[in-house]
Amino acid sequence: MRWDNVENNYEFDFSKWPFYWLARADRTYLTLIEKALARVGLDVPSWRVLMILHGQQTASVSEISEHAIVKLSTMTKIIQRMQVEGLVTSGPSEEDRRVTIVTITEEGERRGRDAWRECQRISDRVFSDFTDVETQILVSLLQKLSGSLQEY
Repeated sequence: MRWDNVENNYEFDFSKWPFYWLARADRTYLTLIEKALARVGLDVPSWRVLMILHGQQTASVSEISEHAIVKLSTMTKIIQRMQVEGLVTSGPSEEDRRVTIVTITEEGERRGRDAWRECQRISDRVFSDFTDVETQILVSLLQKLSGSLQEY
């Protein structure tokens, strides 16, 4: 669907607007995930931090902020709260003392695994009607869309 000449031909149907479906899917997903994470004592921002740190164990606050799609000042507060909960530690980078490095703790890994099990159940159920190829195409299209939006 092209949106050329919108001013001269304004026939808008929200149900054909891709961003409507993205927003709807995101909101529905967040509602499901919030309930699942509550069962293991986590919230969505903490879950995102733990997911990011799981693979690499450490990252700067700004890297985490970028991947979690959260403002740096907000991420700093999330990290501070997670430190109090014993999920992460943080300190200055050895290479650049201005950079704060966050490290996942054993408790963070444990809670992250618990959360992953809950979230994997949702993912398995949601994607049960998708083939592996469809899932790969969806991811590829979303990556392409994200790239296009960033270039805008």
